[in-house]
Amino acid sequence: MKIALIVEGRTEKAFVPFLRSFLRSRLPDSMPNIDPLPYDGRIPTGEKLQRVVIRLLSGPRAADHVVALTDVYTGARPPEFQDATDAKAKMRQWVGAEPRFHPHAAQYDFEAWLLPYWPSIQRLACHNRACPPGNPEEVNHANPPAHRIRDIFETGRCRDSYIKPRDAGRILRENDLSVAVSRCSELKALVNTILGVCGGEAVR
Repeated sequence: MKIALIVEGRTEKAFVPFLRSFLRSRLPDSMPNIDPLPYDGRIPTGEKLQRVVIRLLSGPRAADHVVALTDVYTGARPPEFQDATDAKAKMRQWVGAEPRFHPHAAQYDFEAWLLPYWPSIQRLACHNRACPPGNPEEVNHANPPAHRIRDIFETGRCRDSYIKPRDAGRILRENDLSVAVSRCSELKALVNTILGVCGGEAVR
């Protein structure tokens, strides 16, 4: 099984190794070849996304499935997506009725999936700022999770700013991804899509 994973470049470096490790423990006999297709900045939209997906599903080296992962908060003005549901619906509309394409979105950005590991963030930032309360994927209020993590790093005694490829990896390396999967429904949906197409048991 080959799965092409369309992601933003820094997310690929920070997250995909830990996603593979999580899946490997649940698919010991059917672990797919996850082939990331990273983009600098946001992933393609509109007809360009459709062309990318068609190309990935065609030819002698075609993927069996294509998964696209975008942030809801892309920095576009006006905002491209209202929420994760809207982002997934628009990607589906752009690509069309292709059952091998699976759109997913991090609500509001990838860093929402790091908030369950706030003690690690506090330690790395050398600051005791309290964790944003509530469901990690509902934290925004014009201040998305990536900005909150950046702020605690810049306020803390580490004297450095948050750098996704470096610091997300440090956070995930010392924690169990299943903790975030259990608290973040969009992350769980992404994981379950891959488990499902590989014949694995869904995470409940």
